[in-house]
This record gives sequence, C-alpha cells and structure tokens, in this order.
Amino acid sequence: MSASLRILWLKTGPLHPLDTGGKIRTYHMLRELKHGNRITFLALWPGHASQASRSAASEYSHEQIWIPWAETPKDSPQFHLDLVKNLFSSRLPYVIEKYESALMASAIAELDLLRKHDLIVCDFLTPSVNLFQDDRRVCTPTLLFQHNVESRIWQRTFANARVLKRAYFWSQWRRMLEYEKTVCRRFGGVAGVSEEDCRVMAQEFGLRNVLGAVPTGVDLAYFCPPATQRKSHSLVFVGSMDWRPNIDGACYFVEEIFPAIKRKFPRALLSIVGRNPVPQVKELEARIAGVQVTGTVNDVRPHLAAAEVMVVPLRIGGGTRIKIYEAMATAIPVVSTTIGAEGLPVTSGGNILLGDSPGEFARCVCDLFDSQTQRLHIGGNGLALVQRLGSWASANRIFEQYCLSVCNQTKDAT
Repeated sequence: MSASLRILWLKTGPLHPLDTGGKIRTYHMLRELKHGNRITFLALWPGHASQASRSAASEYSHEQIWIPWAETPKDSPQFHLDLVKNLFSSRLPYVIEKYESALMASAIAELDLLRKHDLIVCDFLTPSVNLFQDDRRVCTPTLLFQHNVESRIWQRTFANARVLKRAYFWSQWRRMLEYEKTVCRRFGGVAGVSEEDCRVMAQEFGLRNVLGAVPTGVDLAYFCPPATQRKSHSLVFVGSMDWRPNIDGACYFVEEIFPAIKRKFPRALLSIVGRNPVPQVKELEARIAGVQVTGTVNDVRPHLAAAEVMVVPLRIGGGTRIKIYEAMATAIPVVSTTIGAEGLPVTSGGNILLGDSPGEFARCVCDLFDSQTQRLHIGGNGLALVQRLGSWASANRIFEQYCLSVCNQTKDAT
C-alpha cells in the first residue's frame, strides 16, 4: 500500500475469545492491516467480557474505545419479551435493533466531525445502526466489510423453519432485506468474502459500490495434519452453538442424517464442538446415543485430529466457512451441504463431498467410513487446496486496496 491510513474500525464487541468464524477473520485481517496503518478499534463492551479480551485488543489495534453495553441473555424472559416488542415497535430486525447505542453513535459522530481518520470500516452490518443513526451524514469515507449477506441467512431460516415460527422469521427476513439494501448504498464501498455474495449484492440489491471479494485465508502453521491416528467411525461438527445456522445444522444432522449412518455403523460417534450450546443442542446428547456436545473448547485442533470425517450440514448461512479451510489444513475429509461450502472454490468428489438431502449426505459419510483410500484422497486434496490458497497477508493486500480505493474516490469527488 502506497500510503498509511488512519482507520476507525467499528465492531459490536471485542474479538477475544476467537470463538466464531467472523472473529477469526477480523482478527487475522486486522493484525495484517495494523502493520502499515493506524487502527482505532471502537466497539461495544459487553458487561460479561473479560479483562483479557480488553488487553488482547492491542494485538490487532493501536488504540481502543470501548462503549459500555449490556446484552440480554438468550435464556432470560426479557430476551423473549424483547423479541415480541420488536415485532410491534420497530422497523428494524431484532439483530440490528439490539445493537443500537446512543453512546456509540455519539462517539462515532464526534470522531467523524473532528476528521481524525481517513476511513471508517464497519465490520459486519450490525455497527451501521450507530454509524448512520437518525440518518446522520457521515463526512469520513466509509467501507462496509460484509462477512455475510445477512438477509439471505434470514431468508433461508424462514424457508427451513417449522410452521409456528415461519411468520416471525418471515418478518425478520423482510426487515433485514430492506435495511441491508438501504444501508449498503450509504457506504463508499462494500467488500464481501465471496464472489457469490458480491454477485447477490450487486445484482439483487442493485448496488453499484461493491468493490469485490476478500479471500479467506488459513493459518497453516497453526492448523496442520496430526501425527496421531484418527478414531474409527468418528465425526466432528465445529461451530458456535449459539448461532442459528449452526443450531439448525446440528439438529438437522442428528435427527435426519445420523440415524442412517448409525444403521450401517452402529458405533459411529459425533462430537459437536463449539461455544455456548443452547438447550436445543445440549438435548441432542441426552436423546441420541453416540452424540457428544463439548461446549466451549480452548483449542479445536485435538477434535479435528481425533475424527475421521468433518461434517458441515448447514441449510442456512452466507459468506464463507473458515472452519472448512481450517479442517482441510488438518487433512480431515469434509462432507458438507452446498450451502455449507458456498463461496469456496471446492469440487465435490475432488477435495470435498457434497450432499444436499439427508440420504445423499449420509451416503457421503458412509462411503468415507468404508474406504481409507477415499478418506486419504479427499483429505489430501483438501490440504493441497488450502496450501495453494493465499495467506491472510495476501488477503489483506486485497482489502487494503479496497480501503485506498474508497479514500481516493472521496478525494476525486471533492
């Protein structure tokens, strides 16, 4: 990059612990971006966050501004009351409304008016509710880093919902679609994480400010093939178990796919690995033999090393799944739905197996259990794929060019 930028980075919380794909992507991107630019990290500070999370922010930013914020626990009566109130009192989807903060909006506005930064980056769509609060005009150039097309997630949630929840999810989808299309137009530029997401935003949203995709990287020094032997007929599913697409995927796999696998391989085991499993996920362990729900783990690598097959049975989602690349870096064969692997340059039968119906998915897993040769073929090709892909440093070089492009566009317009 030819010039160092002063960047104000907006987020709805600290990055540590690195327990979601979005946090992992942002963490690696910011660490690279910090080398040649000045990063101010402005984020909401949940009351439950640890001091270690605050201290670790120096790894990815030069200075931090924390805005106190209280999140309503999902297992509380107040959370369900807030969902009901949102239906009748707001035009915003709940997952946007919940992050509204007058304090954060005021802090952003003050820094914007002082012109202390060359660029404001909104990480995910959610902080935008405070960036453009009350339709405020923003003077500093702005860039939206879209990890997902958020309305597509809600559309797929609605499509897969049971009857009693369909009306609610339809409402949230339509509100998110309207909000996303409107707000995306206000940014100087929008960067996605896959060519498919960029296509949706450009064609279906009618956006003219889509800059392009930022590739997904993987830390090959951290994720590598294990030296230990994998446990026979074992599966692993990795993901944040308080995120709806993963909750749906875990329940779908256990209830509709796993029984067919168990009929052929009665001793088959499934480990569901990820933070904060909701009661719906915890109950799977109690109801279904061979299912283990680990909850939060400090390191997913031992779980990837122990299993013979990684499953990604997602029916809802957007963006790209970092966990697939991380799994491939350990040479474990991956079975996914098409949506689970969406946006990644993978080939079914080459470096991954794809199955979109319960029967197809189960057959893919059983074929891998049956054949060590195929496991080595798919796992080895997956490893070769991520080894050919760019590092986080190369992904950041593309993102830096998008940042500079937005700044230059603004200069040319003035």
